[in-house]
Amino acid sequence: MSQTAEKKSLIASWAGFKAPTRRFLFGWAIADLIANVLLVVTGGAVRVTDSGLGCPTWPQCTAGSLTPHAEMGIHGVIEFGNRMLTWLLVAVAVATWLAAMRHRPVDRRARRLATGIALGVPLQAVVGGITVLTNLNPWVVAFHFLATMLIISLAAWLVFHTDPARARDIAPTASPVITRFAVGISWIVYAITWVAVYLGTVVTGSGPHAGDIDSHRNGLEPTQATQLHVDAVWALVGVTAALILLTVIATLPSRRAAGTFGGIILLQGVIGYVQYSTDLPEWMVVLHMFGAALLMAGATYLLVSAIRDRALTDR
Repeated sequence: MSQTAEKKSLIASWAGFKAPTRRFLFGWAIADLIANVLLVVTGGAVRVTDSGLGCPTWPQCTAGSLTPHAEMGIHGVIEFGNRMLTWLLVAVAVATWLAAMRHRPVDRRARRLATGIALGVPLQAVVGGITVLTNLNPWVVAFHFLATMLIISLAAWLVFHTDPARARDIAPTASPVITRFAVGISWIVYAITWVAVYLGTVVTGSGPHAGDIDSHRNGLEPTQATQLHVDAVWALVGVTAALILLTVIATLPSRRAAGTFGGIILLQGVIGYVQYSTDLPEWMVVLHMFGAALLMAGATYLLVSAIRDRALTDR
């Protein structure tokens, strides 16, 4: 073997992609999740600073230029920076995909999840471009946010699935009937989470933070839209409380995931009520969007944990 080939082999081995371990894949899965949550935060910053049309076209920033001009000011910089984050997401998604594909023994679920994320990131960029081309139509913006939530859900699933600690999971002592019931409630929690998140985008589309001062709103009454969102959140609180009680009484391993999700709901609810009572300060809107990303990741963690409990019980 030549020195050049030896050097390449050494670099590949050192980087970890030659024969990725489970822990190596797990690390990239975490990075994938963090990067997509970061996109939610930077997207929130774009919205509350009215920088959504800082780059008024897509895929270029302006006609004939990929980058913003100095006269476009801080709005162009913020929007362009958010667009550049997509390349980081692509790099992390591709690295995660490579790790999943090269990991042995073959893990088909990890491969499917990593592929879904890797394909979702560029598709999400296209949806982002459509939001610009439609002058930040609030319904398109809502779809853009929900698409990111889907990628976050897939990334959270991949994190749970590749966690090396799962190999030490102990089968629950509860009956299969209990674990199946817990899975059913977890699916309800997951579904209501999506409803609450969607209604949150409807509230945002009726409120003051349009992403640009000239962008249209969805025409709905903000107070009524907010009430619908709050109703969904309280329904989520009730079902989650019942699930936490069930997992604790039955001593299911998923009780940790249920408790974690309950804590996220509590935190997100406090943020939501505070931002509403303080007339939607910009920094709290961004914080609430960050909380929504955590909520989706937590709901996914809870669901796959419950499914794991059932699988261990049915063995």
